[in-house]
Amino acid sequence: MSVEHYENFPVASLLLPSRLRPAVEAIYNFARQADDIADEGDAPASERLAALAGFRAGLDRIEAGLPPLSPLFRALQSAVLDHSLSLEPLRDLLSAFEQDVVTTRYADQHSVIDYCRRSANPVGRLMLALYDQQAPDQLRQSDAICTALQLINFLQDVAIDMKKERIYLPLEDLLHFGVSEQQIAQGRVDNAWRALMRFEVERARSLIVSGAPLATSLPGRIGWELRLVVQGGLRILERLEAAGFDVFNRRPTLGRADWSLMLYRALAWRLGHAPKNAGR
Repeated sequence: MSVEHYENFPVASLLLPSRLRPAVEAIYNFARQADDIADEGDAPASERLAALAGFRAGLDRIEAGLPPLSPLFRALQSAVLDHSLSLEPLRDLLSAFEQDVVTTRYADQHSVIDYCRRSANPVGRLMLALYDQQAPDQLRQSDAICTALQLINFLQDVAIDMKKERIYLPLEDLLHFGVSEQQIAQGRVDNAWRALMRFEVERARSLIVSGAPLATSLPGRIGWELRLVVQGGLRILERLEAAGFDVFNRRPTLGRADWSLMLYRALAWRLGHAPKNAGR
């Protein structure tokens, strides 16, 4: 899951085995700090890219076997060495963060999915590596779940992203449904907007359900964690629908009652009732 998804569905601290916590924390801190460089503050793009280049240099030092220059990279080096992790997913994350600095629009769904491949999928792959679960089908299903969660996050954060002058909804979809960038900036919800969002919600739902079998195939704690993560994503989609797709005034989030429902659905799922339509 992407870093944003750890914030939206914070179950790792409860279910993660203690032996893996240092590695997960190191990966999280690397991704969180790099993401903040790309997203937070008002530094010019050149400074942000230079700072992210420093993160790339830190990965290069790990690859070359050189001593890290900061506590962040010392912890990351330990995680990489202790668990034989590939550096490629970490480099992919940096590529996505660099893209956030310079790219504010996406022409089509293919471009959005390519971004998700680098912004979301790497963390899922790293988690599978920590659990030594990396069969081709597992990686494919993990990618589907992670990409779907990233798409769901985009739907949650349309208004927030617009304030940053970013739109992650494909421009071809806006054109198809007759929604303009000005309408998004104004936060205007009408039939065209609802039709667009309904389309995007169903696309995300189909994708996350396609990867859902991974959650029951994985053993122990990681299986339970992933079942809750999938149910969390599906529940956010339900929240979007219940709000009439008005993400401008009612950003969907998960409350205590939602967590109880997600746990109930995860238990039912474990007993063989797989999610098909948001668990309904």
